[in-house]
Amino acid sequence: MPATLPEDYQPHWTSQAAFPLISLLLFGSVGWLALAVSMETWWLAVPLVLVTAHLMHGQLIGFHEASHRMLRKSRLLNEIDGTLIGMFSFIPFTLYRAAHQTHHMHLGARRDEELWPFNDPQTSRAWRRAAAFLELIFGIWFTPFLFYRSFFRRDSPIRAPRVRRRIWWEIALMAGFWTAVLTLVAVLGGWNYFLWVYFLPAWLAGNLQSVRKYVEHVGLTGVTINSATRNIVADTRLGKL
Repeated sequence: MPATLPEDYQPHWTSQAAFPLISLLLFGSVGWLALAVSMETWWLAVPLVLVTAHLMHGQLIGFHEASHRMLRKSRLLNEIDGTLIGMFSFIPFTLYRAAHQTHHMHLGARRDEELWPFNDPQTSRAWRRAAAFLELIFGIWFTPFLFYRSFFRRDSPIRAPRVRRRIWWEIALMAGFWTAVLTLVAVLGGWNYFLWVYFLPAWLAGNLQSVRKYVEHVGLTGVTINSATRNIVADTRLGKL
């Protein structure tokens, strides 16, 4: 119950105030980026892609907070925001929440779904190197692959029928959403806008998410929070910025 949580575990300003601000800035950045593309002012579009990617990565942080029901005080708004972010990042919200639990329950151990294949001694070094390359360069696709692998394989840790049904419904919703979006883009001939306003920033945001994951966990050999997590403390003005 939120009312009984210690103060340190209450929803804090980084999720309660920063997320709406990041969302507002993202809408503004996307609008300016679309305008720059329409005017073919590429000197402005390129930096706006970088800004938009940074703000999209902020949305992915919010996605994680929503999975712990820490993004919004309202549970309904928390679920709506998580579902929307999941649709834009190709990961059903319920699937992320269910698989992400293994990351907290078995951090760094073999049953940690998010650190595969690095936590599986049976995988080859060649496959680990390939996975690292794919995740750091094509995180927008490799990260969803990790979660779908967790759901579709025979020994899936996600076994509750109710949860699996909801995941299937969210997959169907996502498929319908992207079918409608891509159809509309094709009919209107808006592929140039789709590339600049969504795909390029989303591709960079997915890679930023992968880099953050590698900084936090990859390469460590422990299975506890302290031994399997790096904490980066930025104590300079530039670092804090």
